[in-house]
Amino acid sequence: MVYRIYVEKKPGFDVEAEGLKNELVSLLGVSGLTGLRLLNRYDVEGIDEALFQQCASTVFSEPPVDDTYDALPQFEGVSFAVEYLPGQFDQRADSAAECIQLISQGERPLVRSARVYLLQGSLTEAQVEEIKKYVINPVEAREASLEKKDTLKMEYPIPSSVAVLDGFNELDEEGLKKFIEEKGLAMDLGDIRFCQDYFRGEHRDPTITEIRMIDTYWSDHCRHTTFGTILDDVQIDDAVVQEAFDRYMAMREDLGRTKKPRCMMDLATIGAKELKKQGILKNLDESEEINACTVKIKCDVNGKDEDWLFLFKNETHNHPTEIEPFGGFSSPASIFNKVDLPEPEVPTIAQNSPRYIVKSTPFSAYTFVSPTR
Repeated sequence: MVYRIYVEKKPGFDVEAEGLKNELVSLLGVSGLTGLRLLNRYDVEGIDEALFQQCASTVFSEPPVDDTYDALPQFEGVSFAVEYLPGQFDQRADSAAECIQLISQGERPLVRSARVYLLQGSLTEAQVEEIKKYVINPVEAREASLEKKDTLKMEYPIPSSVAVLDGFNELDEEGLKKFIEEKGLAMDLGDIRFCQDYFRGEHRDPTITEIRMIDTYWSDHCRHTTFGTILDDVQIDDAVVQEAFDRYMAMREDLGRTKKPRCMMDLATIGAKELKKQGILKNLDESEEINACTVKIKCDVNGKDEDWLFLFKNETHNHPTEIEPFGGFSSPASIFNKVDLPEPEVPTIAQNSPRYIVKSTPFSAYTFVSPTR
């Protein structure tokens, strides 16, 4: 049996809901929005009713600041729910399941969570769609049904064969552009041409799995293509930054790297090259890796010196991988889905990014104590 509970912050504690309402009114211009309520919905399967009721006030909510409901509250307005895509990690649900298991000392139950939005005011269908676009990132989430589930178990069909992209190697430039658009790929025309040249050399068309895997690993999250962008025209209006940039340019001249691309990756790695030339960095471990600096050191292990590698790494905390390829970055900024905002209000993050909103509370994801916080 699937048990369901809704959790909502009490008035005065509903800071997130009020903040989102203000964003929708000021940024999206939805002046007709007069109220917004935000609820966390939990569905649980694999426990009995007694344990579920025990967890209502210990796992899912904090009674002093939360209200709980067995059913969606009576409401005059628009309501919709948002859940993670199948396969996407749901930290709220996972933490709830872990807490329930700690209480029961038994098997871990299945838990699914969703965010439920209740909108009040005079809203057109177009405005509701804009609000949904604002709060739902299609890369990781989707609109969820408001109906109660019969089971939380998911069954995935096992593909008997992998589709081969017949005719891929014969596509012309326009065909490749259309292919990128139809498949929703992150790679650009140069990337897909490179793939095509490779598979022509292999004398076969690629499979959809191969293209998807390459597209994931070549995305900006994994490959950091932004860092490889050539900086043709650099204009700096800060004296300190200009001085640092001038030192960088002098290092390029000193190291004979003037014919190398001038980019952010070169900026990040040139310091170690300069130190090595000056004889200061003597224990550098050189390899094919260019995104890290590894130094050879002696490490005392139980009274015995052993050879170890000490790794310095620039990491932007991206986490899409072959295991979880859809996640974004966890750096000190939260990125939301692109929306059509009034032009003067659109903040620009990077040239290769769609128009995103950078949330002003970047560390909210790290204040997690229980699934309701």
